[in-house]
Amino acid sequence: MVSAYPIEKIRNIGFIAHIDAGKTTVTERVLYLTGRIHKVGGVDEGTTAMDYMPQERERGITITAAATTAEWKENRVNIIDTPGHVDFTAEVERSLRVLDGGIVVLDAVAGVQSQSETVWRQADTYMVPRICFVNKMDRVGASFSRTIESIKRRLKANPVPVQLPMGEEDGFIGVIDLLGGRASVYPRGRDASGGLTPPEQIPVPDEYQEAYEEQRQAMIEKIVETDEALLIQYLEGEELKEEDLRSALRAATIHRQLVPVLCGSAISGKGVHPLLDAIVELLPSPADVPPVEGIDPKTEEPHLRFPDDKAPLSALAFKVITDPYVGRLVFLRIYSGSIKAGGSVLNVSKNQRERMGRLLHMHANHREELEVIGAGNICAAVGLKNTFTGDTICTADSALILEPPKFPEPVVSVAIEPNSRADQDRLSDALRKLSDEDPTFVVRFNDETAQTVISGMGELHLEVLVDRMRREFSVEANVRQPSRVLQRNADQGDSQ
Repeated sequence: MVSAYPIEKIRNIGFIAHIDAGKTTVTERVLYLTGRIHKVGGVDEGTTAMDYMPQERERGITITAAATTAEWKENRVNIIDTPGHVDFTAEVERSLRVLDGGIVVLDAVAGVQSQSETVWRQADTYMVPRICFVNKMDRVGASFSRTIESIKRRLKANPVPVQLPMGEEDGFIGVIDLLGGRASVYPRGRDASGGLTPPEQIPVPDEYQEAYEEQRQAMIEKIVETDEALLIQYLEGEELKEEDLRSALRAATIHRQLVPVLCGSAISGKGVHPLLDAIVELLPSPADVPPVEGIDPKTEEPHLRFPDDKAPLSALAFKVITDPYVGRLVFLRIYSGSIKAGGSVLNVSKNQRERMGRLLHMHANHREELEVIGAGNICAAVGLKNTFTGDTICTADSALILEPPKFPEPVVSVAIEPNSRADQDRLSDALRKLSDEDPTFVVRFNDETAQTVISGMGELHLEVLVDRMRREFSVEANVRQPSRVLQRNADQGDSQ
């Protein structure tokens, strides 16, 4: 058996949002609840599992998209926690290219923010179904209804609240499931487990009964609009079954007709249990999304590949990192077929044969060995020396080129100079490896000025890369503005 989980039980999802909306905190709580980690870390303390780079822990932000795998109610959930800062938008771009569903985390106080709009447009580009999680409901100024309105106004989306918050700000104690008609009540404050004690399930309290009936009716009207059979039942006055409503909501979510909205407070652990349930109930498995389309390199004709372990292999390399312990790691999304450790594959994009070394399931920077992995999964591979971001991996007799992710052009440039001759060789090696990892990091050399110019998505992006050179590659270098001659040449190169 290729996979311990049937493809219907696999979810490839990512957390996307504006910086500081709480993506990493939500991810941390999800990992704790699923038993993936046994102690809840904090972003402020630099102890979260997913922010493992020193630069992330010092700055309290996510810089690189980290992947992990968890289990919830007999489902395998492959998770990617993406950065929220605009300088690292390429990490979001490459992640959305291979994900089947997204959780957009919104700040209940700020609502939809600028980078929220950016990642929403990116998700639209790759037609990724989404649910929204309105975080920080216990903060001063939090408003669930105002956030819903900002989703409509700024994202031009069709949100459908599937929960009713019980209180707001410091009075937030839980959520009411509008589909199931039950309330989940959490203990006030945070307990020793990080606030993740399972909630108490109670009937809808009397003081919320009127709001519950009103919101449930509005939700039902939105759901039946997407399902003709349910709409007829509703218009004829029939009682709609909960399972029929859930099934219709799932279909509408997968087809991007509706965006279910949930709420909670990740820092205090409230609302994370229902969020996990929504991930497996509402977001698609690889079998629920359209089959991937690729181009036959010989005939240039389009072909579809279905998510089946027995189909010909097709996998997309979407990320490359340099691991200090195992070397070069290539992250793969397997769309069809299966891969065995040690097997021979073809890099169709480069028309080069490669040997698949070790296969790994990643948990941030920790690794689990795999012998074989099948369609619908995400893994990392060791041994692919000539495979880069956007390359397609197939078997030699079933070549197909998949569409690579598209990345924006760099916008900021600086000149970098090594401090000594000994640093020169190390600098070249560091620049090569970092540019392999990051498609938005561009390195140029100009013979006229003997300057090496590095370009990226912003000052923070370049600052982090220079810091990585110093720490990971022991390169001491100075950074300054590039000379005018070089800048003009670089601009001319861009225009061409």
